[in-house]
Amino acid sequence: MALDVVNITFDSADPDRLAEWWARAVDGTVNALAPGFFVTVSRAGGPGLAFQKVGDPTPGKNRVHIDFTAADMEAEVKRLVDLGATETGRGQAGPDFQWVVLADPDGNAFCVAGGDVEDAT
Repeated sequence: MALDVVNITFDSADPDRLAEWWARAVDGTVNALAPGFFVTVSRAGGPGLAFQKVGDPTPGKNRVHIDFTAADMEAEVKRLVDLGATETGRGQAGPDFQWVVLADPDGNAFCVAGGDVEDAT
């Protein structure tokens, strides 16, 4: 038996709004399964992203985040910041592996790396 990753789920005070933002960020499609409570974003190549309504924000640092790669990391970071993300940090491991830490409009952390993350891990 094997598990398939279907969605990566985020807590949100406004799942409809956050799903719309992520749909623009990853060129996905919003699926309002339970509008105002549970909304997903499907995207080519999966997994999907899901957003569930919670009453209180998650305290502290995210324990899990999504890593993305982009052929032109700086251009992609600029596009995401223009959409409303916030750059929160940068990192580098060796001369060929760099990444930028960003936060979505609800403060959920995610990273954009240049090149191929799988080759660097």
